Amino acid sequence: MSEPEPGGAATPPTTNPVVPADGMRRFGHVLVNTLVANVTTSFLWFALTFWVYLETRSVLATGIIGGAYMLLVALFAMLFGTIVDRHRKHRVMVLSSVVTLASFSIAGVLYLLFPESALLDLGGPWFWLFSGIVLFGAVVENMRNIALSTTVTLLVPEERRANANGLVGTVQGVAFMITSVFSGLAIGLLGMGITLGIAVVATGLALAHLLVVRIPEAQPEPDGEGRGAVDLRGAITAVRAAPGLFALILFSTFNNLFGGVYMALMDPYGLELFPVELWGLVLGVASTGFIVGGAVIARTGLGRNPIRTMLLLVVGMGILGALFTIREWWLLYAVGIWMWMALVPAVEAAEQTVIQKVVPFQRQGRVFGFAQAFEAAAAPITSFLIAPIAEFAIIPYMDSDLGRETFGWLLGEGAARGIAFVFLVTGVLTMLLGAAAFLTRSYRILSAQYAGQTASVPVADASVVEPAAEQVDPRR
Repeated sequence: MSEPEPGGAATPPTTNPVVPADGMRRFGHVLVNTLVANVTTSFLWFALTFWVYLETRSVLATGIIGGAYMLLVALFAMLFGTIVDRHRKHRVMVLSSVVTLASFSIAGVLYLLFPESALLDLGGPWFWLFSGIVLFGAVVENMRNIALSTTVTLLVPEERRANANGLVGTVQGVAFMITSVFSGLAIGLLGMGITLGIAVVATGLALAHLLVVRIPEAQPEPDGEGRGAVDLRGAITAVRAAPGLFALILFSTFNNLFGGVYMALMDPYGLELFPVELWGLVLGVASTGFIVGGAVIARTGLGRNPIRTMLLLVVGMGILGALFTIREWWLLYAVGIWMWMALVPAVEAAEQTVIQKVVPFQRQGRVFGFAQAFEAAAAPITSFLIAPIAEFAIIPYMDSDLGRETFGWLLGEGAARGIAFVFLVTGVLTMLLGAAAFLTRSYRILSAQYAGQTASVPVADASVVEPAAEQVDPRR
C-alpha cells in the first residue's frame, strides 16, 4: 500500500477557532440531537430493506438497495464536505433534516398513489424511484455526520477527541439498536404504509428539536481555494499535506470493499434464520455491541497510536467475519455480530481522531467528505457484484451435492451455506489486509506524524471564552 509523496501547494495558514471552556457540554447537546436524527433516518432505510426482501425473497434486490445507498454516499460526499466547510455546522444540520423530511414525505405520497406490486417490481421504474427517494433521504444524513465530525474539533479539546469519537460510536449504536428493533416490528406488524407515516412524523419532530440546539461558531471565511460547488482541489491539497493520510484513506477503502459483502448479505442470512420481527430484535440486541465498544473508547481512548489500534481491530474483525457463520447456528451468528459491532466504533474513531489532529479545521469537512466518497465508492462495487454472484452461482453451488461434499466438512449443511462461504472468504481477506498494512511505509510515516503533530485547535481558558463567543453571529 503506497501513498503519494507530499507535494503541491502547501496548506495555507489558517486561523483556528478556540475551543470553548463548556465545549463538552455543548457537544453533549449535539450528540443527543444526532441520536434523534439517526434513529429517524435509519428507521425507514432498514424497513425498506426488510420489506423488499420479505416481499421478493431476492438477495439481488437487497444488494441493489445496499449498493445504491453507498453509491449515493460516494457521489454526494464531496459536495457535503464542501458545504460543511463553507457554512456554520448548525445550518448544515438543519438543511440535512429538511431535505430528509421532504424526501420521506414524497416517498409517502408515492406509496399512496401506486400499488405495492408496482413499487416492488424490479423491472419497473417505480421501484427505482421509490427506493431512490427513500435512500436519498437517508444519504443526506451523511452531511450531518460530516458536520458532527468537524464539531468534535470545534468543541472538544484535542486530548479528549478520541473519547468524544467513542461517544459518537455509542450514539450510533443506540440509534442502530432502536431502528433495528422497531423497523422489523413495524414491517412485520404494521406494514410499509404506516412505517412511512411514522418516519415522516419522527423526522419532523427531530427537526423541531434541532432548531433549539446551539453551536457557537463564527461565519467560516474563504481559505483561498477553488469556489466550485465541489472543492475537490482543496480536499486533495489538505490530504497531500499530511504524509500517509492518503494511505489511511486507501486502507479504509479496501476495508469497505469487504464491508459491501456484509451489507449485501447480512440481512438475507439473518432472515433465513429468524422471522422478520425476531430478526429486528436480534439486530437490536447485537447492536449493543456498538454501544459497549463506543463506551469503552469514550472511557479509555485509542492509545498513543490510533492507527495501530485500528489495524489490530481490523484483523480481529476479519477473524470474526470468517467464523460467525461457520455453522448455521443462530446463537453463533448473533454473538458474532455483537462482537463485530463492538469493534466498529474504535475503527471509525481512529480514522476520525487522526484527521481531526493532522488536518486544519477549515478543511476538515472536505477531507472527511473526500474520505467518505473514496471509501463509500468501494462498498457498492462488492455489493453489486456479490449479490448476483451469490444468488445465481455460489448459493446454488453450495446447495448442490458437489458443494455439500466439497465444503460440508467446513461449513456444515443448510439453506444459507452459500452466504456462509462468502463470509468465510471475506473474513480471511480482511484479516490479511489488516496484517499487511503494518508492513507499509505509510503506516510508519503517519504514525510518526500523529505522534509529533501539535493540536489543530487551541483550547480556551476561562479568560478567553467570552471574547471568543463575541465572534459568533448572535443569530446562531
